Amino acid sequence: MIKDMTNSDTQYIVAPNVENPRLTRRVIGRDQHGVEQEISVVEERPLTIFLNGTEIVTAMTIGDYPEYLALGFLRNQRMLADEETVQSVDFDAELETVVVRTDGRANFEEKLRKKTRTSGCAVGTVFGDMMEGLDGLQLPAVTLRTSWLYALSRDINLTPSLYLNAGAIHGTVLCQQDKPLVYMEDVGRHNAVDKVAGWMLSNNVTGDDKILYTTGRLTSEMVIKTALMGIPVLVSRSGFTAWGVEIANQVGLTLIGRLRGQRFVCLSGDTRVEYDADLSTVRDDVAKQKGRK
Repeated sequence: MIKDMTNSDTQYIVAPNVENPRLTRRVIGRDQHGVEQEISVVEERPLTIFLNGTEIVTAMTIGDYPEYLALGFLRNQRMLADEETVQSVDFDAELETVVVRTDGRANFEEKLRKKTRTSGCAVGTVFGDMMEGLDGLQLPAVTLRTSWLYALSRDINLTPSLYLNAGAIHGTVLCQQDKPLVYMEDVGRHNAVDKVAGWMLSNNVTGDDKILYTTGRLTSEMVIKTALMGIPVLVSRSGFTAWGVEIANQVGLTLIGRLRGQRFVCLSGDTRVEYDADLSTVRDDVAKQKGRK
C-alpha cells in the first residue's frame, strides 16, 4: 500500500516531508573563515526498479515515495501499456528495490536495448525512441491566467521543503489553476516528475486541467514527460533548451520559463495565456534563492 506523508498544515495533497530523518544527514565542515559549521545535506540512495521480474534501471534518489517513482518512470518510458492493469507495487526497503507487476507483458525488451543518457541531474536515462507517443498527441485547449502563475510561484516558494533545509535538490509541483496539489522533490528533476506521474497513475488523476511547475531547466526530457502525462502547461523559474522549445511547439505545450517576480517568458503555446494579473499587486523583486538551476 502506498502511503502519503503529507504536511497537515498545508493545502497540499502531498507535500515535502521535511521531518523525515532518512532524507537528510547532518555533517560538519568549515566555512571560508575556518569556523566549524554543521549543515544538512540530502541523502542519495540507489533504487532498482523491476517490471514483471525484469530489472529495468537503478536510479539515484532521495528515497521517498519509491512506489510512485517506479510507476511514474515506467509509465513515462511507455513501458506500461495503457491497457495494462498494475496488479501490485512492492517496495523492499532492505534491498532498495521496487517490483511492479502487471496483468500482461509490455514489449519493453526493445526499449531496453535503446538507452539515451539525458541532461538530467543524477544521471537521467531514457529508453527507446524519445519521441514515441508524441505523434498525433493533442493537448487540451485550456486557459492559463497569469494571476495563477504569480499565486503559484509565491505559494511554492514559501512552502517548507528539503531545498530550503539542505539545497542540492529539485522540486516538481502538480497544480490546478492557482492551487498547488502535489509537491515532490529529488536530486534529479526527472525523478521528481516521475513521482508526480506515479501519484497521478495511482490515483486515476488526469492531466488535462493541470499545470506542472518545476524548479529545473526546461529540457527536451521535461517537455516530453509533461506532454505524455497529458498536462498542457509546463512552468519553471529556470530557463530553456532549444530542443525543449522545439518539441513544446510541436506538441502544442504551453512552455513558460524564468518566472521570477513579475517576469516570465512564454516560448510556446502563448495562445492559452490570459494576461489578467494586476502587476501593481505583484512584487517585482526577485526572491533570493540558494542557487537552484
